[in-house]
Amino acid sequence: MTTDPTPTIPAPNRNSHGPTAFTPPPNACDSHCHIFGPAAKFPFSDDSTYIPPDSGLEEFEKLQERLGLSRAVFVQASCHGTDNRAMVDAIQRGKGRYAGVAMIDESFTDRQIEELHEVGVRGTRFNFVAHLGGAPELDVFWRLVHRVAKLNWHIVLHFDAKDLAQYAPMLDEMPVPYVIDHMARVEATKGLDQEPFQKLLELMKDERAWVKITGAERLNGDGKPPYDIVAPIAQALVAAAPDRILWGTDWPHPNVRSMPDDGDLIDTLALFVPDEATRNKVLVTNPETLYDFH
Repeated sequence: MTTDPTPTIPAPNRNSHGPTAFTPPPNACDSHCHIFGPAAKFPFSDDSTYIPPDSGLEEFEKLQERLGLSRAVFVQASCHGTDNRAMVDAIQRGKGRYAGVAMIDESFTDRQIEELHEVGVRGTRFNFVAHLGGAPELDVFWRLVHRVAKLNWHIVLHFDAKDLAQYAPMLDEMPVPYVIDHMARVEATKGLDQEPFQKLLELMKDERAWVKITGAERLNGDGKPPYDIVAPIAQALVAAAPDRILWGTDWPHPNVRSMPDDGDLIDTLALFVPDEATRNKVLVTNPETLYDFH
């Protein structure tokens, strides 16, 4: 495990501005963010394809206060592999304000999975993205899916857009809800008629399917603001399934082309979801449905 690493990716913007386009409602949730390190306490995986700078809970909570958010879902990222300790520590310190999505493998006992559930984990994540190591072995994938289904967890899936059609039959067999990260990483510059986005819209007809309208800085071409070109993609997804949409910052933004200002990202949510009632659903009600916030 890497305990004294040299970062290979940049740190997040430490001076993000607060929201200017709207005021987040009480209990608003960042439904996709990460806790990285500190590596001296929670080492990074030797198998990680990148090493981030330490980006811990204290720094995240400063951002939460600045953005006017009070809940969060910490998503385990590949740099920590299946060592979920940094995420679990952050959830426990939140005393009910935070939930989690773990990464697990077949070395986990049923009791260890139950312990994650007791802390506040409600899903497990699988990367299918090439630059993060590619797809898992599907026999193992299905065994893990059926194990966590006993706890009513959902499955979080990180795809490359071009691969979405290939995995659509797999999604049709899901025994639990599933959440697609970052709008399936479709390229917004290719518009609404592109095949991967049409496949994503087709998937959203399924009541099991959820999607995160996150990662605008990953979808707009050069990664630099403004992110207006992503708005039609996000708006179409919201129109298709307003009760199954999540939003988050993706802080601290691993592997982006250009480091965003989180204030710009939350302001862009007003463009993605201009109706206040629907936006409040995305920020409050929808995360409550999946993550049992009390």
